[in-house]
Order: sequence, then C-alpha cells, then structure tokens
Amino acid sequence: MDPDRTLPPHVLIFPLPLQGPVNSMIKLAELLCLSGLHVTFLVTDHIRTQLLKYSNIHSRFTPYPGFRLESIPDGLPEDHPRSVDGLKELLGNFKINNRTRTLFRDLLTSGKLISPVTCIIADGFMGFACDVASELRIPIIYVRTISACCLWVFFCLPKLIESGEIPFSENELDTPIKSIPGMEGFFRRRDLPLFCRSCNLEDPIFKFHLHEGKENPRAYGLILNTFDDLEGPIVSQIRTFCPNVYTIGPLHAHLKFKLTQAGKSSSSNSLLKEDTSCIPWLDSQPPKSVIYVSFGSLAIMTKEQYVELWHGLLNSGCPFLWVIRGNSVLLELSKGMEERVEERGCIVEWAPQEEVLAHGSVGGFLTHSGWNGTLESVVEGVPMICWPFFLDQQVNSRYVGEVWKLGLDMKDSCDRVIVEKMVRELMEVRRDEFRKSTDQMAKVAKECLMKGGSSYCNLERLVNDIKSM
Repeated sequence: MDPDRTLPPHVLIFPLPLQGPVNSMIKLAELLCLSGLHVTFLVTDHIRTQLLKYSNIHSRFTPYPGFRLESIPDGLPEDHPRSVDGLKELLGNFKINNRTRTLFRDLLTSGKLISPVTCIIADGFMGFACDVASELRIPIIYVRTISACCLWVFFCLPKLIESGEIPFSENELDTPIKSIPGMEGFFRRRDLPLFCRSCNLEDPIFKFHLHEGKENPRAYGLILNTFDDLEGPIVSQIRTFCPNVYTIGPLHAHLKFKLTQAGKSSSSNSLLKEDTSCIPWLDSQPPKSVIYVSFGSLAIMTKEQYVELWHGLLNSGCPFLWVIRGNSVLLELSKGMEERVEERGCIVEWAPQEEVLAHGSVGGFLTHSGWNGTLESVVEGVPMICWPFFLDQQVNSRYVGEVWKLGLDMKDSCDRVIVEKMVRELMEVRRDEFRKSTDQMAKVAKECLMKGGSSYCNLERLVNDIKSM
C-alpha cells in the first residue's frame, strides 16, 4: 500500500507578502490544522523573518505536527522598504516574476515537503500559482483577503470600461456608478478603488486587477473572508463568475471560536512588535469613551494630515489611543500639543488590535478601512470612522457608512473641523444609533460561526472537499 495514502491531505497555503493577507491566511492555516489537515505555509524570506521576530509562530504551531513554515525570495533587494511607496513594485514583481514561478514549482516538485501536496490555496492575485498547479495537476483554490464588495468591483472593471464610466475626470467624483450590478443607487466614482482615478488604463495596478473576473474562476473554488449576513447579496453576484464560493469569515473570530472549543488560546500574527502598554491605559478609561486610531501597516501620511488629525482629535474632547508607526511626527509637535496629548491620549507604535477593539473602554475606531480591521470592528460591535487610502478601502468605507450603517465615511477629507465633527457624531450625537446597529451585526457575525451557521457549514464543506481530493 502506498504510505502517502495513509497521510492526511496536505495543503500548501501561499499568501501575498503583505501584513493583511498573511494575517488572514495564517488563521486559515490553523483552522485547517485543527481540522486534521497537514499544512505548509509558504511566505517570502522577508515575511518569514518578520514572523519569527515578532510572532510566536513556532510555539503556536508545535501542537500541529503536520505544519511547516517554508519561504522563497520575493525578488527584491534586502534593503527594499516594502512599504506603500514600493507596493506597485512589490506586487508587480511578485505577480509576474518568472523566478518566483520557478521557485514555487521547484518547491512543489523537490520532495522536501512533509508529503506530496494534494491542494494549493493561493491568493487569487497570483495567477502564476494557478498555472503551476495546472501544470502539476494539483487542485487549487483561490482565497481573497479583501472584501467581497471590492472583489466584485474588480470583476466589473471591464464592464465599467465598456460603458464609458472609466476613465473619468477627478473633479466629477460624486457621479453615480451604474454598471456594477447590486451597487446601483448608492455607489459613486469616489467609492471606486483609488487607482481608478488615474485616468490611465495603462496604470500597472489597474492592469493587475482588470482580469480578476477571468483569473479567479480558473480555480476549483474561491475562499472569502466574509459572512453571508454581511455581504450575501454581493457574494451571490460573485457566484455568477465563481460558482463554488466558501464564505468562512470572519476568520479571526472563526479561529477563536474553534480554539475555545478545543480548549486552546489564540495568538497574534503581527509582523510588527506590539506595544501592550496601552492596555493598562485603556483599563483606566470610562466604558465606551475611547476612540482608537490606526491606519494599518502600510499607509503613509503627510505632516499636514497628521497635524489636522491631531487638532481634530484634541478638539473633540474624546480620549484617544493612536497608533503611529515611528516617532518622527512626535518631534514636530509643539509643547502645548504634547501636554494636551498627555492629558487625553495614549500613543503607541503598534497595538494588539484585536485586544484593543475588544476592550470595554473603546467606543469607536478611526480606521483606514482595511478589511481585517473592518471585520474585527464588526465582531466587537465598534462603530467606525473610515478614512481610506488605497485598494479595497474606498469600497469598504462606502459600505460601512451607506449600506451596513456601522459608521461614517470620511474619505477625501482631512480637515480638523471635519475630524472633530465626525468624532463627536460617532461618540456622542449618534452614539445610541450606532451602538444598536453594530451590536446587531456583531450578534449575527458570531452566530454564523456556531454549528449550523453559514461560515461553520462552509468551513466544513471546504475541509470535506479538500479531503475528497
């Protein structure tokens, strides 16, 4: 008898080399380990270094003997910043670099893995993974760590070009968009991903996403980090392109639920060092009084934007916890502002975000509308002020404010008067209204993870489908 046939199915998971996708997909990896599958988690050398430095990935996965962490180069120089300024270069290099394709294929055929790979789960942005999987006759499932609503916009980009809705002039941002089924009546040019404003259909990022609707259906199925009660209507639209969709989110909450059932504790996946000193500060604040401010691991702000946000937050009178990566901006503060911050605020370079949003003193989140943070807010019932930067964030912020009614959309504005007004509206004027809507959505987000819930059933179906391969 072939000894390989007695082993559990072996899944190789390959995320995009960015904090958000890695964070989501390492949770998916542990969910599959809990389901009895063997998992190889493949990252770039740079991401591996960050994981080993700032997370407990080895000790966390020690109870799973079928888990392995592997890495390959990302093709960039070691001193490359790998920040938002280099995002085009990083994604472009990773998507189309033949060396990455070759290294990926070599790993799969090298015999060095724990057992032959029976299924690949790769980010749907990486078409070369599907090419290699087809060549080696290994089933592949794509996963998208962005929102379903943004993915649907990507699928509809050819239709937007055909209808003449893009490109457009940037001084016409409030014109309604009519060619995206399911978004008629509330979606504007302003809410499209930022690269749609370039008026340049040859923009590399635009071209990367133009073929999503053709690329993603090539796989056996599509995993989405969302849940049916949140994005069900848009997921139905996506099924017209990709019939086999697994909605298994929110992944962070799904993993916590499974770990609790198994008597285990959850861990952080941060690629940056977390400063937990903010937790005692939160402990000293009144319930639901603090607004948490964080714009993720990539976004870069100008000095002017920082100053306007500072004044808006201070003038709102609301205590705040602000994540600021690096201390350079703090050196620019006047002595008077420093004293006001010490009275009312707490600043850290990176926070344990899931723990912060679950804290009883946090009553609002001023966010860039990254999908992981949005889902973490949804699960904890924390209303949001959305100030998006790029990729899916413009779409997410419109849905938060206009469709789900879970907060306010502040896109394209960074004025101290507006910041103050938005904070007061979220934390005081409409506090009860938002608490009601966020509490209701948090309830259904947790219910979908329980036995019989949509995400629970879809994860079971995913695992059974992998086993059948």
